[in-house]
Amino acid sequence: MDRIGFIGLGRMGRPMASNLRRRDFDLIVHDVNAEAMTALAALGAATAVSVAEVAARADVIITMLPNSAIVAQVIQGAEGVLSAARPGSLVMDMSTVDPQTTDAVAADCARRGIGFVDAPVGRLATHADAGQSLFMVGGSAADFARVRPMLEAMGSTIHHCGPAGAGIRTKIVNNFLAVSLCQLNAEALTLAAALRLDLENTLDVLYGTTASNGQLRVNWLQKVLAGDTSAGFTIDLAHKDLSLILDAADAVRVSMPMGAAARDAFSRARARDFGGKDFSAMLDAQCDAVGLVAPRLPAGSRHRA
Repeated sequence: MDRIGFIGLGRMGRPMASNLRRRDFDLIVHDVNAEAMTALAALGAATAVSVAEVAARADVIITMLPNSAIVAQVIQGAEGVLSAARPGSLVMDMSTVDPQTTDAVAADCARRGIGFVDAPVGRLATHADAGQSLFMVGGSAADFARVRPMLEAMGSTIHHCGPAGAGIRTKIVNNFLAVSLCQLNAEALTLAAALRLDLENTLDVLYGTTASNGQLRVNWLQKVLAGDTSAGFTIDLAHKDLSLILDAADAVRVSMPMGAAARDAFSRARARDFGGKDFSAMLDAQCDAVGLVAPRLPAGSRHRA
C-alpha cells in the first residue's frame, strides 16, 4: 500500500486527512499549524518538520492549500515537494487554484517522472467532516486508479473529469454557480424581509419551485438561517474563487457579467468586515447594506427539523 503524505491541515484538509487515518492508511502530515499536526498524530499519523520530508517519505503526496501562489511554492519551490519526491511517486493537488498553476505543476511532475492528479473538492466542510465530499478528478486512467482508494476514504462521490487539469476546470464552473447563488439568495431574502414577508412561508414557496437551489436548501439552513455564520467556507475564499473564475473566463475570451457582479458584491462585503464569515453570511452583508435586520428561522422551524 502506498504511504500517503498530506500537506495542508486547514478546515478542509484536516478532516480529510483524519478520514484517511480512520481507514488505516499509512499517513505522514505537515502543516504550519502545529496544533493541527498534533491532532493527526493522536489518530496515529506520523508528522514531518517540512514539506520536503513529507515528499521524501511518501509515495503519494496530497496538497490541500489556500491559493495558487502557495501551491506553486509548496510543490515547485526550492525546498518544495518536487525537490525531494522520487520518480514513480505521485502528487495529488486538491486545492482550488487557477488552471495555469495546475498545468505548470502537472508539466513539472511529468518532466521528473512523477504522476500528477488534480482533485479539487466539492460540497461543504461538514461533508468533509463526515467523509462525504465530492471530488472532481483530472489525471490519466492509471493515476486515477492509484488514488481512487484514497478518494473513497475521504468522500462519497468521485467524478473522473478527464486528463490532468480537467478537475480544476470543472471545479471553476461548479463554484461559479455555488458562490454566485449566495448573492442571489441574499438579495432575494433581503427583498423578502423589506417586503415584510414571513421567512418560513417564503421558503415554502421557493422550495416548491425551480427558484430553489442547493445553497438555499442545504447550506443556508445549516448556517446563516440558523444563526451560524462561523467560518465553513469564508467570504474571503469565495471572493478568491470568483477572481479565479473570471481570470479563467478571460483567458478563453468568455464574458461573465453575472460573475463580475457577484465578485463586486463579495468585494463590498469584505470591505465591511464580513470576509472571515461563512459565505452564507452574504445575507447579513446584504441586509446590513440596506439597514435591515437579517432574517433567521426560529428554533422550532419546520425547515430546521
